Amino acid sequence: MNRNELFNLMADAVLKGDKAGSIKLAEDSIEMGIDPRTAIEEGFTPGMNKTGELWDEGVYFLPELVMSAEAMKAAMGVLKPVMTGNRAGAASSGTVVIGTVEGDIHDIGKTIVAALLEAAGFNVVDLGFDVPEEKFISEAEAHNADIIGMSALLTTTMFGQKRLISRLRELGKRDKYKIMVGGAPVSEKWAKDIGADSAPGDAMNAVRAAKELMGAVKAY
Repeated sequence: MNRNELFNLMADAVLKGDKAGSIKLAEDSIEMGIDPRTAIEEGFTPGMNKTGELWDEGVYFLPELVMSAEAMKAAMGVLKPVMTGNRAGAASSGTVVIGTVEGDIHDIGKTIVAALLEAAGFNVVDLGFDVPEEKFISEAEAHNADIIGMSALLTTTMFGQKRLISRLRELGKRDKYKIMVGGAPVSEKWAKDIGADSAPGDAMNAVRAAKELMGAVKAY
């Protein structure tokens, strides 16, 4: 089996919600010496993207969405330790507190971003999904975070990103953190309008954006 065949099988496993298959394919990729980030980006993520498209088209419903998400998480469970283990003993690139905003249960994209940030050397505190704004703030304070990352997959919940930034301003803490926002409805214009520092657009760009923001933090 070559790399492209493996990547196609990965995408198909996620699309079908095949947890056992996703785990086996993730293990196969490690045995083949494929970088876990490549396996995620070129194999599993396209399957999750297709799931999202079918959801938007009304072909997939909540059960299929949940099954695909669980298959993706299962693969991440195999690949994440390899990514983070490769950086054992390396200095931290910074601390990121990340989560999906209150009212939103979508967390696959956020989970991928968190894993890639860890692989890039960041200390990541993943708060999960449906996270109240006060928890973002308390955890950022507790962990002395450099960056707060907020994901929202629904147009109705993306306003939670705006509320958190407003709350930080009320507390006089806005300048203490760099703010990254992401999710399907989130644009660079939205980020600018609400006063966020970055809207990377996808997981790989999120890593680059975080490094750029840390450069700004250190310069400051």
